[in-house]
Amino acid sequence: MATRHRKVRKRRGSRTHGWGQIGQHRKTGAKGGHGAAGRHKHKWTWVLRYDRDYFGKHGFHRPNRREIRAVNLNQLSTIAENLERSGAEKRDGKLVVNLKAMGIGKLVAGGKVTKPLIVIVERWTELAAKKVEEAGGEIAKPQTLQGVAE
Repeated sequence: MATRHRKVRKRRGSRTHGWGQIGQHRKTGAKGGHGAAGRHKHKWTWVLRYDRDYFGKHGFHRPNRREIRAVNLNQLSTIAENLERSGAEKRDGKLVVNLKAMGIGKLVAGGKVTKPLIVIVERWTELAAKKVEEAGGEIAKPQTLQGVAE
């Protein structure tokens, strides 16, 4: 920035602007190093104030973890309504909901189902199966139902 555009008028005639005789307050020595240098030493107070999680391990990593997407019965009801509107396949008067084809691996028992459904899914809880059967539906593994599009 050109001096004539600056709004600071103090020490304009001095060479060092009050920082001593030769080269003080210049170069990187005044900054305490490049980048993250000194964060475990002389810049520790800065770390405490602005970047507390910079050091140390956080959480843990499970490299062989398999994540199984799950839906509850309320979500299943919503999926079934959407499929019914779009004119999905029915078998014996029951709507076929293929959760495996949607990338969902498990059915859990939160909520309730009011319509009879044929649910195709890899895994489910006992209570979810009981609630689906009480509504007049059934749960099947993908390989047990033949002819259902996957």
